[in-house]
Amino acid sequence: MSELFTSLQHLPGAGEILSIGAALTWAVALVLFRVVGRDVHPLAVNLFKNALGVILLVPTIILLGKPLLPALPFSDYAVFIISGIIGIAVADTLVLASLNKLGAELLAIVDCAYSPFVIGLSFLFLGERMDAVQSAGVALIVLAVLIISSRKSDARVPRRDLVQGILLGVASVFLMAAGIVMVKPLLGRTPILWGTMIRLVGGGAAVAVFLAFHPRRREYLRPLGSAKTLALLVPGSIFATYLSNGFWLAGMRLTKASVASALNQLSTIFIFVLAAMFLKEKPTVRKLIAVALAFAGALLISVKF
Repeated sequence: MSELFTSLQHLPGAGEILSIGAALTWAVALVLFRVVGRDVHPLAVNLFKNALGVILLVPTIILLGKPLLPALPFSDYAVFIISGIIGIAVADTLVLASLNKLGAELLAIVDCAYSPFVIGLSFLFLGERMDAVQSAGVALIVLAVLIISSRKSDARVPRRDLVQGILLGVASVFLMAAGIVMVKPLLGRTPILWGTMIRLVGGGAAVAVFLAFHPRRREYLRPLGSAKTLALLVPGSIFATYLSNGFWLAGMRLTKASVASALNQLSTIFIFVLAAMFLKEKPTVRKLIAVALAFAGALLISVKF
């Protein structure tokens, strides 16, 4: 994977290609996690995917002759670990809980809040500015979320689950955005595979510590021993951590954060297609209108005219 990143660095549109790859692999992972989530608690799923990601990345880094502990300032290590705790331990647990309540299609619409959060946090901490067109994009995304939160938006989702799922989803997207904005200034001098691994270490360790003291930890972890569960959880984890996380960081490194975040939102389209094909989630007219508005909003926020 490192060789792929190295070769792509000199190609036109490398960051854009990797950002699209992140969107596609994340969409595949979410569809697999949607099925797994019917039997496995989000904390257990999050712990497993992070552990498997680290298990795969450590030998990959070693085989490529790269250092597991590169000579970087301690502050870089701290920022990446904190980013992993925020953007993986907490955010991914929330997004998996939201996925269980909303389904893949509705979560895909809520996920479009990622771009405005990235832009907003970049405004506060990186000095980026939001213009009138980007503000209009935010308004479209808010409108999309309001449409799916209406009582008639999807009769198959109970009102309580709908509200809780949206709140969990928005919170998870905000924390994901915070996690990436934290490390954005460091990506230019950071090995991508190491950055991916250290974030997973931070996130996985935080989930492990929390579960170690959780009174229902045995109940949550028991389904991980099922071969049927692992048949979906292993490929889902590979797509989510080994592939999507690496593509995501590399895309952010090789192109502007605003452009990368827009292309990441293609996961909305990918999730809609995959959910309709494999999960039999019906794409209602309201859902289609909401996803169109949300995706248009993401484009307005992120693409310069």
